[in-house]
Amino acid sequence: MFALALLMPMVLLASSHPLPPALVSKTAVSPPRDAPSLNAPSQGVVLLHGLARRSSSMGRIEEALRKEGYAVANLEYDSRHKPIADLARELHARIKDDPRLAGCGVLHAVTHSMGGIVLREMMASLGLPRLRRVVMIAPPNQGSEVVDRIAHWKAFKWLNGPAGQELGTGPDSRPNRLGALGFECGIIAGDRSINWINSAMIPGPDDGKVAVERTKVAGMKEHLVLHSTHPTLLIHAPAIEATLRFLKNGSFAPNPNPAP
Repeated sequence: MFALALLMPMVLLASSHPLPPALVSKTAVSPPRDAPSLNAPSQGVVLLHGLARRSSSMGRIEEALRKEGYAVANLEYDSRHKPIADLARELHARIKDDPRLAGCGVLHAVTHSMGGIVLREMMASLGLPRLRRVVMIAPPNQGSEVVDRIAHWKAFKWLNGPAGQELGTGPDSRPNRLGALGFECGIIAGDRSINWINSAMIPGPDDGKVAVERTKVAGMKEHLVLHSTHPTLLIHAPAIEATLRFLKNGSFAPNPNPAP
């Protein structure tokens, strides 16, 4: 059991308690799966879960987006058995052909953890012309020290697969080879951890998987820090509210001037 606690860089769950306000810094009806009607939403949102997770982990955010009138494609993918580049190609094809998004002139994306790296790979290699805004939640944009320390373990390789092997902090890791963002992006990081074993490997504030500082990436528009853990950010009301604000206005701030 002690060893297993070390082998969950992207999958440990944590409890949720009332949490304090955020710190902001600049830098349930499923939709039909056939062709959209004349009244279909004009804006869609793609949801990409993290490593060794399921699309259901994005369920709270999906529900909130539907209530706001977005068409939502919450995509499940086999994150444990393919490298990031292969995942990006497969998901790109699915997004292009998804009937839920067919009538949407504008697309946004919300990602969790490694889902953000998959989206960065997709944009760097293939592009999505309709993409306007992205919110990345707890992304290892500069990798994770946990991967540096235990990626060579057989159990880690079994649990996290080839994609997990690519998430280290070295200059040749997949996140660090992707370069600056070329799209409008807000990043939400957590600074609370109940996984003291993982946190002992990570310098500075972290969410139990990723250092706050390593969620940042060149080209991001805003960076938001919330007192929540890596998995509970997905059900944390302030994180969901901030996500909705960024997609609508291009800012996490409560009362910004709406962006075009």
